[in-house]
Amino acid sequence: MRELFLDRVKIYVKGGRGGNGAVAFLREKYRPKGGPAGGDGGKGGDVVLVATSSKHTLLDFKYKRHFKAENGEHGKGKNQKGKDGKDLVVYVPVGTVVRDDQTGELLCDLTQEGQRCVVARGGKGGRGNAQFATPTNQAPRHAEPGEEGEERWIVLELKLIADIGIVGLPNAGKSTLLSKLTKARPKIADYPFTTTKPNLGVMELDEERRLVLADIPGLIEDAHKGAGLGHEFLRHIERTRLLLHLIDVSDNRETDPLKAFELVNRELELYSPELAKKPQIVVASKIDALSDRSVLEKLKEAFEDRGYTFHAISSATSEGIEELKELLWSKYMEVEHAPAGKV
Repeated sequence: MRELFLDRVKIYVKGGRGGNGAVAFLREKYRPKGGPAGGDGGKGGDVVLVATSSKHTLLDFKYKRHFKAENGEHGKGKNQKGKDGKDLVVYVPVGTVVRDDQTGELLCDLTQEGQRCVVARGGKGGRGNAQFATPTNQAPRHAEPGEEGEERWIVLELKLIADIGIVGLPNAGKSTLLSKLTKARPKIADYPFTTTKPNLGVMELDEERRLVLADIPGLIEDAHKGAGLGHEFLRHIERTRLLLHLIDVSDNRETDPLKAFELVNRELELYSPELAKKPQIVVASKIDALSDRSVLEKLKEAFEDRGYTFHAISSATSEGIEELKELLWSKYMEVEHAPAGKV
């Protein structure tokens, strides 16, 4: 199941080699001293990445990892320049970050449809002997070879572009909530790690108000060290503007709600301090399975004292869902027009 969503790959790219310049002389009946006429070689093609919304994973690169653009043609006689090599266009999902594998240098961040990035330039074509003619050397017998194209290994890393990221411990109810807020249909079951890949959904309040939500696999303690599944997908909420932090408050919960909140935030901080600074809304889930509703008032007070907005819902009965949609929209708009910080 997990291999169907590939979000990090390493590929080899190489620009085309430039064509060699030609060594040639005019041999025409009425021009016995026609002089040098070797044409230049054509430029090698570039390897170009282009962002497209028609792709949602890097799965295409699982089996094909070498990409080489076309070589330029060699120059010809009669001052004929060789054809330039064709660029090799490689389509990647919108949201792909490209880095040099050896240096870690950020080459480009493809966040918009149709955005292009040249990752390996083709080599220049060599000059033909016609370019070397001078008054003192009217018959040069040498030309330049074409240059090799750039080559490198690059890392493609997909970061989903969502407005709001849903985080929380495994089995907090993130996938179910996503299905309630949007038309997404993630895998849902009553056991941890149901979600083995990020899920996206679009929450539409009306024709003009819509937000993209991302459900990230549950975080567990030491996720920043690679434990569990969450660390593998945390990059997908780095672009979000607002986090919906879901905590289980049902009677059969395994972790105290405040402890669960602190655990997830600690893992966010250890993975990326910038990620931990994102504004959050705390949402208590599974209140239909909570026998003592006074717990909610205590939690509301505790979280509001810390500066967080608190809301309670039940995905099973839809209690609080419509209010949550409006809350998410209003808080998102606040974040859009205010410096980053707690909501």
